[in-house]
Amino acid sequence: METRSARRRRLSAQGGVGGGLDLIGGLHDDLLLQILGRLRCAAAASRTSALCRRWWGSGLWRHLPELSFRGIAHGAIEAALAQVALLKLSLLDIEITDRLPAEAVASLLRAAARLDPADLSIVVAWVVQTDEMVPIEVPSFPRATSITLRLHKLHLALPAQGVEFPVLERLSVTSGRFDTGALISRCPHLRVLELIHCWGIETITVHSPTIEELLVISGQLRGVDIVAPMLKKFTLRSDVSVDFGMSLLAPEVENLSWKCWSHGQFLLPGESLAVGIDGIWRLVRLELGTGRSGFILGLDIGRSYCVLQERNLQEMFPFPKLSILELCLDTRGHVYGGVVLNLLRICNAIQRLRLVINRDMWKDEVCPPDCPCDQPQNWRSQNISLMGLEVVEIKNFKGSGHEVDFLKLLFRCAPLTKVTVKLAPKVVPNSRGCKNVLKVFRGNPSADCHVYLKRGNEVIYRPASRCSRR
Repeated sequence: METRSARRRRLSAQGGVGGGLDLIGGLHDDLLLQILGRLRCAAAASRTSALCRRWWGSGLWRHLPELSFRGIAHGAIEAALAQVALLKLSLLDIEITDRLPAEAVASLLRAAARLDPADLSIVVAWVVQTDEMVPIEVPSFPRATSITLRLHKLHLALPAQGVEFPVLERLSVTSGRFDTGALISRCPHLRVLELIHCWGIETITVHSPTIEELLVISGQLRGVDIVAPMLKKFTLRSDVSVDFGMSLLAPEVENLSWKCWSHGQFLLPGESLAVGIDGIWRLVRLELGTGRSGFILGLDIGRSYCVLQERNLQEMFPFPKLSILELCLDTRGHVYGGVVLNLLRICNAIQRLRLVINRDMWKDEVCPPDCPCDQPQNWRSQNISLMGLEVVEIKNFKGSGHEVDFLKLLFRCAPLTKVTVKLAPKVVPNSRGCKNVLKVFRGNPSADCHVYLKRGNEVIYRPASRCSRR
C-alpha cells in the first residue's frame, strides 16, 4: 500500500500539490470561461493562472462577459480594458483605492464606455483636488440599465448634443456634482435614483414620469422639488436650511422615510439662526416614517437661544395624512401646551400621540409670569377637533398646573380610549401633581387610564373596573 508521504512525493514529481500541475487546462474554452466567470473579480481570476497557463497566455479572460477589477492599480486596469475583446459586456465593476487626478477618471469612463456594459459600477475612493476643477464628461452608455458612480467630489458634465441614456433604469451617484434635472431628462426609463452626498447641490429637482424609488442623502439642502406621478418610495436624509421648502407632487407614493436635522445657520460669533416654529421653540429634528397603521411623524423641539426665523412646518414639508405623532420636547422648564396644541392643529387626523418631556434639573429655567412660552394664555380654553385621536402616552410627566391643563384639553377635544402617563423622576404618588392627574382620570371613566412611576413597572393607578388603586 502506498503511504501518504510516498503519494505526496509522486504527485510533486508529476507537478501536482504545489508543483504547478494544470488540472483544468485541458477543459474546453467555453467551460473554462464559465469557471473563471464565477470568480467575478479579475484579481481573483488572475490567481488561477498558477493552475491554468492558458488563462493569460491565450487571452481567454478577454472574452468574459462580466469583469470586475478590485484591488488593482489604475494603470493595470486601463491596460486590461484596452485588451477586452467582448465589446458588449454584461457587467463592468471597477473599484480603485489609489489617488487619481480628474483626467484619469475621465479616461477610465471613456474606456468603460467603449465596452458598452449593461451594468456599470465605478468607484474611485479619492480624486486629487485642484484649485479649478474642470467638469469631466460622462460618456453615453446606450446599453446600460444600471449605473453606479462613486467619484470623490468630481464635477460631472453630461454628453453634448442631448445624448440620452435610453434604457437606463437605475442610477446611483455618490459624491459627484451635476445638474440633477438635466440628467434625469436624459433618462426616459429611469425607475430608481440614488443621490448620495452630491456636493454643491442646494435644491434637488426631480421631474420624471417614470421614477418609482428616490433616495437622497445630503448635506444642507434649501429645497426639494419633485414631480413624479409613478413615485412609490421616497427616502430623504439631510440637514435643512432655515429657508428650506419641499414641493412633492407624487400621488402614488406609499412609502416615505424622512430624517431631517435643523442645525441652524452661523451668523456671528456666539450667534446663529435657527428654524423657529412657535414663539421660543425651534425645530431640532424631523422624522417621517411609514408604519402598519399609516404615516408616523416624529419631531424633536427645543427651547431656543438662537435668533429664530419663524416658519410654518406645513410650508416646509408637505405632510401626508398622519396616523401617529411622536413629540420629544426639551422644555427647560417652560410651558409646552400652546406649542403642542398648534402642532395638533397641523396633525389633526392622528390616532395616537406620544409625548416625551426631556427633564434635566440642571438645565431647567425659572419661567417668568409673562414668558412667551405661555402665550397666548387662552390655549387652555381652546377647542380643536381631534376626532381620530384615541391613544395618548406621556412620559416624564410632573403634574404641573399647565401639564394638567393640557391633559384636560386632550380629553375635551378627543374621544380618548387609552391614556398612559409615566411620571417624572422624584414625583411620588402622594404629590399634588399626581393627585391632580388621578382626579382628571376619574372624571373620564370611559377611558382606560394608567399612571406609572418613573421605572415604568409599578402601576399606581388603573381604572377601578380592572384593578383597584394601589
